[in-house]
Amino acid sequence: MIEVLVVDDDTRVAHVNAAYVEKVPGFHVAGEAHSAAQALRQVEELPRVDLVLMDHYLPDDTGLSVVREMRRRGHQTDVIMVTAARDVSTVQEAMRHGALQYLVKPFAFAGLRAKLEAYAELRRTLDGGGEAEQAEVDRIFGALSAPSEPGLPKGHSPTTAELVRRCLINADGPLSAQDIADRTGVSRQTAQRYLKLLERTGRARLTLKYGDAGRPEHRYVWATRA
Repeated sequence: MIEVLVVDDDTRVAHVNAAYVEKVPGFHVAGEAHSAAQALRQVEELPRVDLVLMDHYLPDDTGLSVVREMRRRGHQTDVIMVTAARDVSTVQEAMRHGALQYLVKPFAFAGLRAKLEAYAELRRTLDGGGEAEQAEVDRIFGALSAPSEPGLPKGHSPTTAELVRRCLINADGPLSAQDIADRTGVSRQTAQRYLKLLERTGRARLTLKYGDAGRPEHRYVWATRA
């Protein structure tokens, strides 16, 4: 079993993420931590920690500071950042300190499962030991390249999904299906289909705008703006 330490300042979120981890075959939650000090203490005291799911925004320090201190103390425990931090500087620093993956909040279970399964594949590849030919090296690095998003349902285009996603992320406020259609060039029906998919997977949040008469207009906002 791969022993996982779940670190998040929000105890409710930590419990949810821990429950997600337990649903993935081959993974077990070794413990939870809700602060930088607690995370370091758990890494030191737990019998074994193979992987840390590390939040960045902690009440007493940052997740990356915890990773730096882990490395200073000689702990080479693998790290996957699980955080709402989106700035490129944080992502770059996470890479420099050896974070294997970076999962941006909010996410659905399938998004975390994809990261964990990619990590498990990497461990299986590395456990073989020995020397690696170029094809094997490519496979090792390829194991880290699992997509952040779960596979799209049949009949959905990754290109269109990305167009709609980017449109929501860059918007100043909630958008309707017609707004998305106008900005991306897809039909209103197509925009509505992808917006509903994003809502079902927890990436977008539905709001209602009531007019003078008739049915309320469905408008969507990227979930981090909730």
